[in-house]
Amino acid sequence: MAQDSVKTVLAEKGDGILSLLRKQGVDPYDVYDDFVILNLENLRDSIHLYEGRTYKIPNIILDTVAVVDSIQKQSSEIKEIKGKDYTIFGEVHKTVLSKSEQLKGAVYYLVSGHGGPDPGAMAKYAGTSIAEDEYAYDITLRLAKELLSHGAEVYIIIQDPDDGIREDRILKIDHDEVALGDKKIPLNQLARLKQRVDIINDLHRKNRGRYQRLIVTHVDSRSKGQNIDVFFYHHEKSKNGKKLAESIHKTFQKKYKKYQPNRTYSGTFEDRTSLYLVKKTHPAMTFIEIGNIRNKKDQRRILEPDNRQALAKWISEGVILDFEGGEIGPIR
Repeated sequence: MAQDSVKTVLAEKGDGILSLLRKQGVDPYDVYDDFVILNLENLRDSIHLYEGRTYKIPNIILDTVAVVDSIQKQSSEIKEIKGKDYTIFGEVHKTVLSKSEQLKGAVYYLVSGHGGPDPGAMAKYAGTSIAEDEYAYDITLRLAKELLSHGAEVYIIIQDPDDGIREDRILKIDHDEVALGDKKIPLNQLARLKQRVDIINDLHRKNRGRYQRLIVTHVDSRSKGQNIDVFFYHHEKSKNGKKLAESIHKTFQKKYKKYQPNRTYSGTFEDRTSLYLVKKTHPAMTFIEIGNIRNKKDQRRILEPDNRQALAKWISEGVILDFEGGEIGPIR
């Protein structure tokens, strides 16, 4: 038999949603949405905890096992949950547990902006330099893990050998990222972009006939005073790319309405064929701008690991929505 366990916990200094749930022995990624719904009126910006306030933990189903003749007999009834390990996610996050097979048969190419000799947009936070490529990479890894957990085949085009998913606010800057296949990233910008295009298009040819999508993640770098919502771009002639961008955009609109009902979501999806990766790559794709790293409000969205996880989860839900809708028209 089973019973519901409802409990509350006091938030301590430094606690975020993920760390609070982990302390309670709960998988934070499985119950994240439920936690937010339960505690919506007690969250700042619908996502941050207040120190010293009490929060409800989502119901946990506790299995009550009848007394058995021996510990051996009881333990034999416990099913071991197995996952698959991916070292690219780092030691703490390496294991991917299967949540569903909703994306079985789908192939995704994920590209985080910049990397290697090019850190992308730079800014200061608490007197420390922060770089666009580190945050785009962390969100991309989190997205990759979400897609894998739903049965997708995922290629991470830009990789860092020693930076897995990180729970820090300030992500240390390095320049050791490589392109898939352990290829050194060129210093020249056009050469860098061409390298990525060649890798993606070559994989696209090898996977011809399969459902394929490309997702490029960037952190924008507008003027300091301009904060932006998440934007999605696609190729002007790509029905599938437009559908992918629109599916993720709809998911973000729904999430904002649910978690931030007093705030209007102003992010858009539109064609942006002038971007090199949008123009030159063959798979249907969306190009995502997460926020402005130089704006203080946007920095909260980017620097907080809870927020980066939420972004990745919301994008993955939009991806699932797109896949469930089937493919429209030609491959592109």
